[in-house]
Amino acid sequence: LKAAKEHRVPEDASQILENKTMEMVAGLYSVKISTVEKLLLDGLCGEDLVSKSVSAHSDLVPGVYEGGLKIWECTFDLMDYCCETEMQFTDKTVLDLGCGAGLLGIVALRGKAKEVHFQDYNSTVIEEITLPNIVANCRVDRDDGKISKPPSKRLKKAKCSPDLLAKCRLFSGEWSKVSHLLLSSSKHFSKYDLILTSETIYNPDYYGALHDTLSQLLAEHGRVYVASKAHYFGVGGGVPLFEKFIEERNVFRTNTVKIIDKGLKRFIIEMVFKFSS
Repeated sequence: LKAAKEHRVPEDASQILENKTMEMVAGLYSVKISTVEKLLLDGLCGEDLVSKSVSAHSDLVPGVYEGGLKIWECTFDLMDYCCETEMQFTDKTVLDLGCGAGLLGIVALRGKAKEVHFQDYNSTVIEEITLPNIVANCRVDRDDGKISKPPSKRLKKAKCSPDLLAKCRLFSGEWSKVSHLLLSSSKHFSKYDLILTSETIYNPDYYGALHDTLSQLLAEHGRVYVASKAHYFGVGGGVPLFEKFIEERNVFRTNTVKIIDKGLKRFIIEMVFKFSS
């Protein structure tokens, strides 16, 4: 199991975007993945195992690389759902679980969440993609102090809000290890009001660790939103199998809040504790 690590959020974020090529993705800035892959292939950044997975052109190497260098389509489904339902993030503690590019957590951060934590399996993803994306999307307009979207040419010079960065914590490592790190740390930790996670139920072998992580880290009246394809061919996971697993554990109740029928059928599932009102 990959050990958990908390990644430092620098007080001065001016260096984070140096040499980063950004693009617009769903209305947010995101590091261009191909440029990170080139750095990995050239051995200029990141974990060696992640570099090998890139050179092998693989989106998934179980226990080594878990797809964090790609923004999966269900992420956009969950972003759309947050927008459509006007999901309230104000003063809430939020976890973007299996965050990859961190777009879901950034949506929560820009929605005035009290605190947002980001977790991904690989530290390379956190350092080379998630953190730069947070910085790029948390710039402050110099005139009125509001979050802004300056033109790309101003991106590297724009000032990042230290208040927004102070709301963030970033973690890499396997779910159970990250849970243990949070719960055993001397740092103050409040359980999450909202946990957002996309395409994390593709492998049934991970359901136990995912379930335990959610049950340990979710606040008593918190909610989990899982975005997923109906089936993951070749890996074995999917919505029916995951819902059956959850039902057998008898800790959460699930509710399908949205079905996307374009192409391969996709779902957004809401989870709450069974004892929660």
